[in-house]
Amino acid sequence: MLELLHIENIAVIEQADIQFRPGFNALTGETGAGKSIVIDAMGAVLGGRTSRDLIRTGSKRALVSAEFSGVEADLPGLAQCGGALDEEGLLILQRELDADGKNLCRVNGRPVTVSQLRILGAELLNIHGQHDGQQLLDEERHGAYLDTFGRLEGALGEYRAAYGSMAELRRKMDALRMDEAEKARKVDSLTFQIQELERAELRPGEEEELLERRDFLRNGEKYLSAVQGADGCLNGDDETGGAVALIQEAANSLAHVKGRNGRLEEIWNRLEQLRCEAYDLADSVRDMLGEFDFSPEELDAVESRADQIYRLKKKYGATVEDMLSFLDRSRRELDEIETADDTLVRLAGQLSAAEKKTVVAGAALTKTRKSAAGELEKRILKELEDLDMGRVRFSIEFTPSEPGPDGCDAIRFLMSANAGEDLKPIARIASGGELARIMLALKNVLAEQERIGTLVFDEVDTGVSGRAAQKVAEKLAQVSRHKQVLCVTHLPQLAAMADVHFSVEKGERGGRTFTEVLQLDRRRRMEELARITGGSKVTDALLQSAGELLDGAEAYRSKL
Repeated sequence: MLELLHIENIAVIEQADIQFRPGFNALTGETGAGKSIVIDAMGAVLGGRTSRDLIRTGSKRALVSAEFSGVEADLPGLAQCGGALDEEGLLILQRELDADGKNLCRVNGRPVTVSQLRILGAELLNIHGQHDGQQLLDEERHGAYLDTFGRLEGALGEYRAAYGSMAELRRKMDALRMDEAEKARKVDSLTFQIQELERAELRPGEEEELLERRDFLRNGEKYLSAVQGADGCLNGDDETGGAVALIQEAANSLAHVKGRNGRLEEIWNRLEQLRCEAYDLADSVRDMLGEFDFSPEELDAVESRADQIYRLKKKYGATVEDMLSFLDRSRRELDEIETADDTLVRLAGQLSAAEKKTVVAGAALTKTRKSAAGELEKRILKELEDLDMGRVRFSIEFTPSEPGPDGCDAIRFLMSANAGEDLKPIARIASGGELARIMLALKNVLAEQERIGTLVFDEVDTGVSGRAAQKVAEKLAQVSRHKQVLCVTHLPQLAAMADVHFSVEKGERGGRTFTEVLQLDRRRRMEELARITGGSKVTDALLQSAGELLDGAEAYRSKL
């Protein structure tokens, strides 16, 4: 469960520490006091989307920290982020928001990504927003709700694998189908491209070699003159000896005395080494002279070849390797077109088998879904009865459809709010209050299928009042005996039913607006319930009524 929520510089909350308790926790306050900001902070530390606008004006950073206890150590999300519970069995999530848009997320001090934080957060806490009831109007979501309740991941995965194979075969066949005119144009285009590239006889690395040779030929006279000068210095000519000969003469001059003096022998040895190195250099320079065999015709040929490759690059790729890859793809594509009829026949046989497999998997999925639907209907009706909607009829309708990514049937929820009325789509007949209670019922049923320990309800009382509000309060109290419940509400019935009551209050200090969250004792709870019931003027009668409301709620909770 969520034990502590620490908030710094989030909107109008400069700093707050909210110590939640097991059971039913309620948050109340004036409209605009900052109740939704507390929910936004929870969403942020669970990896939800955030905006820099969430950071308090004038602050460079904001921080939210959430401390959970009783967390199962084998949560998949915990393993994915490499985290572990601390020595006391606690799990601490942190998220720091910077004004420049950067995020720093940690799990028990270990840095994680926002996506890792989001996966783990979804396993710890579920937030039911005040507009979630509207999701019931989207019939495309109904199938997902049923699959979640029935835990149909396995059957759905098998169907999607079969459907994916079928869809891929259809895509391949569509790509091969074309009319004769289009086919002829495509064949002509590919044939021309292939022939043009084949005539060029390209080879990898050729362009680099051409450019290097072109540079050499363009500067051949300069290179030749420089190498000839080096050759003359090293090897000499008919009139003078070169460096090699002079070094040899110096070594010969010392040869007859080198054995009599250690320093002279050292110099002689160095001269010998120098002579050998100079001799090798002279040979290398002489060999290079032999390479300077070129003509203007060779430069023209190199220039022409380089220009040909340049023109081909503009059409087929940035490098010779890219053009060769284009040639291979073109050959394969031409072969596929020319053999398309045979390929289509082969793929048609595979498609027929894939379609049968998809239909079988779809039928198995539908059967499993219908079994789960019967159970879900019973569970929802039981929840609705607890929520003072005992006369409501609820049913899940299956309509066969063409195989799609999610199955072979369209699923939608139907209801009848009044006796004698036919079942109709929820979107057509449900009021706002009914939507809120149906969604609450669905959330409660789905929560039982999950390992989540904390449920957050943000103004689930929208459109609910009177007797219905009392039933919603009792339902949340029942749920809170098994899971921790946090509820933001404007209704006195819900606030009174809570085990712990927090008030979100806005004030002004130093010319700045601030919000603080206070845990209320019984006296303050009575005053807050009286305010919720009667507005700004709190009378003795309202306080007495609030006390009676608290007593009744306490008596109800004691029976659970």
